Amino acid sequence: MEHVSVLLEEALDLLKPASGGVYFDGTLGGGGHAGRILELSAPDGRLAGTDLDERVIAKLSEHFAPQEGRTALFNSSFAEIDRLSLILNWGEFDGILLDLGLSSMELDTAERGFSFAKEGPLDMRFSQKNPLTAAGVVNEYSEADLARIIRAYGEEHFAGRIARAIVASRPLTVTTELAEVVSRAIPRRHWPEQIHPATKTFQAIRMEVNHELETLQDFLPKAVNQLKIGGVIAIISFHSLEDRIVKHFFGAQPDPLYRNLPVAPVTKGPKLEKITRKPIIAGEAEIERNPRARSAKLRAARRVA
Repeated sequence: MEHVSVLLEEALDLLKPASGGVYFDGTLGGGGHAGRILELSAPDGRLAGTDLDERVIAKLSEHFAPQEGRTALFNSSFAEIDRLSLILNWGEFDGILLDLGLSSMELDTAERGFSFAKEGPLDMRFSQKNPLTAAGVVNEYSEADLARIIRAYGEEHFAGRIARAIVASRPLTVTTELAEVVSRAIPRRHWPEQIHPATKTFQAIRMEVNHELETLQDFLPKAVNQLKIGGVIAIISFHSLEDRIVKHFFGAQPDPLYRNLPVAPVTKGPKLEKITRKPIIAGEAEIERNPRARSAKLRAARRVA
């Protein structure tokens, strides 16, 4: 399946790329958002981008070759924005964008191990440099730790039953085996209507493997420090915990108070004002074209000091 960028025009309308501007796309993926930023900021706007998948960087480096001099792509985490900014020496950014969704390329490539619908190894790594795989989580974590991450990251009501079933079925080696074990652990009458019963568990394991919430928390204060006054940061999230972290960070400066959720530290220097009072969500037409857009939420804030 070809990757379709979610909330593309809505995000670009918030960022308002312009000639001469400097922008950062921390989740390049299929390059949809990056391509539009370059198009709208022509002829001399510049884009720095990151992706943990070296194959993405190789493909987009070739795709954006005609824009040489306007692009700098890095096979690294977006949480390294401060280090990369020093390397580039482009100054502060006019706009910063994250699209935290799993790309269609990742989901539809069986050997990446993200999909319960296609048999593949239990991998789920965004970066092949990551030593932790889904197989490590599934086969080596204790029952208590499995239940904890499935409950916390998957928000799965049957986390305890699923963890017990996984431990009892070890070793598990492929995605379809895991999906079957999870499905059997959930009473049929409680299967969700619109998603596969293993969806939340796969999501939780993926988030654990890639340290997704921790990376987002690390990124946010760094990003604000790299943003020009008047610059905009826009983040598209697909998970309620990610959205809560972003909402809190954008709206609670300088006095955060979320006791039950790990939050990004709030800087004492830069200040943000929310642009989006409520998250922007995909319309019916976009959801019909791309069902994965259903859970997307876009929030944005502007640096004001």
